[in-house]
Amino acid sequence: MAAVTLVDLTHACSSQHDTCVKERISEFCALTGDGSREPVFFIADPESSVGTGRFPRSSLQEMFIGFINSPQVLCRSSRSAALYSFKQAIDREDISNVKIVTSSRGRGVFQVYQELLFTSAYNFEYSIMFDSLSCECCPLCPCTDSSSQAADAKHELSTFLQRLPALKGDIAVLRSPLISDCFSHGFSTRTGGISYISTLSSLNLFCNPRRKDSRAVVAENLRRLGLQAGFHPQQFNLIKCNHASDVWVMGKPAPDSYDGMVTNQVGVVIAAPGADCMPLLFTDPVAKVIGVAHAGWKGTLMGIAMATVNAMVSEFGSRPADIVCVIGPSVGPCCFTLEQDSAREFHAIHPDCVRHMDSSRPYVDIRLATRILLARGGIKPEHIEDIRIPHQSESTLCTSCRPELFFSHVRDGLNFGTQIGFVWIK
Repeated sequence: MAAVTLVDLTHACSSQHDTCVKERISEFCALTGDGSREPVFFIADPESSVGTGRFPRSSLQEMFIGFINSPQVLCRSSRSAALYSFKQAIDREDISNVKIVTSSRGRGVFQVYQELLFTSAYNFEYSIMFDSLSCECCPLCPCTDSSSQAADAKHELSTFLQRLPALKGDIAVLRSPLISDCFSHGFSTRTGGISYISTLSSLNLFCNPRRKDSRAVVAENLRRLGLQAGFHPQQFNLIKCNHASDVWVMGKPAPDSYDGMVTNQVGVVIAAPGADCMPLLFTDPVAKVIGVAHAGWKGTLMGIAMATVNAMVSEFGSRPADIVCVIGPSVGPCCFTLEQDSAREFHAIHPDCVRHMDSSRPYVDIRLATRILLARGGIKPEHIEDIRIPHQSESTLCTSCRPELFFSHVRDGLNFGTQIGFVWIK
C-alpha cells in the first residue's frame, strides 16, 4: 500500500534552532534508511529558517541523497494551510496511509487536525522521535491543554476554509413554486463549494467516514449554502438515513436512524440527503407543518413517503389533501436498474414503474412509484411535483445524466458526493 511520511519541524522557530532542525532530519534519515520510496513532506513554520538563506531547501534536499523522492517543504501561513496543502497532495496520488514523525506534544495537535481535516478513509501512524529536541519556549509548541488545542485548531481551520475560493461556479438552489411563501425551502446542486476531490466537487454536503471529504470541509460547504439560502448551520438538522421507513417527530426522542423527519417548529431547518435517492419535501400551509424524507428504492418500497405524511397527520393534525410534496433531483428510469426480484415489486405498484421487465436488470422509475403511492395515500396529484430547472424543458432531472449539476452514486461509484433538500417554517 502506498504511504507518505510527514515530518514535523514546527518547533524550529529561530536561528539558534538550525542545528536542532538538522539533528531532527539526520535522525529521521537514519531511521528511515536511504532509498526510501515513500514521499516525504516537512511541515515548517513560516518563521523557521527552513527554506531561507540560512537553511535553504537545497541543503535540505542534499540530506536526502539516495532517496527516490525529494522531500517537499510545506511552509505556509498556518498549520491549517500547510495540512490542507498536504491533504491535497496525497489525494492527487490517492494515498491514504500517513506516517507522522513528531514529538509527544506535536502528536496531540496533529490528532486534533486529523479529526477535523481527515476521515476514517485515511490511516495514521505516529512516530515520536523529537521529544528531546523540542523547544519549550516556542510559541507554536502545543503545550496547552487538549480542549484549548481543539478550539484553537477548529477556529484556525474554519477561518482558513472560509477564505478558499468556490469551485465550479456559484451556489445554485432549486425551488418550487408549489410551496407556499410561508415556508423557505430549496434543493442544492453541486456547484459553489470547496470540496476538490472530483466525485465530491464541489458543494458536497455529507461527511461519510469511508470517503475523503472531511467534516470541516462539509461544514464550510453548509455554511456557504446557508448564507445563500438564508439559514444558519446551527438551525440545521439532517436526516440520519438507514434506507428504511422510520420517521422522527422533532421534540420526541430521536431514533438511532430515521429516513423521515417532521416538525411544526418555526425557524428549524430540516433536510434530507440525496445522490440518486430522492430528497422529498412536504409542506402543509394550513396546519403549518413540514416534513422531509430520504427515499431510495428500498425506502420507497418500505413506504417512507407515506410514513412521513402519516406522521404529519397523526402528530400535528395535517390533512393529506392539504399537503404538498416536491420530489428532489434523483436518478431517473433512464439510468437506474435493479435485479428482477426487486423490479417486480415496483411493477406490482404499477407496470409503468418498470421498463424491460423481462431483462436481467429492468429499468425502474422510483419517482413515478412515489407519486403513485402518495396519490393512493390521499395526496392530490396536483400537489405532487418533480423539481425542475427554471426555463428548461426537461420534465425531470436525472442525477446520473447531469454531472455538471448533481452528484450520483450510480455514476460516480462509492466515493460520491451528496446534495440535499431543505425546508423550514418562516
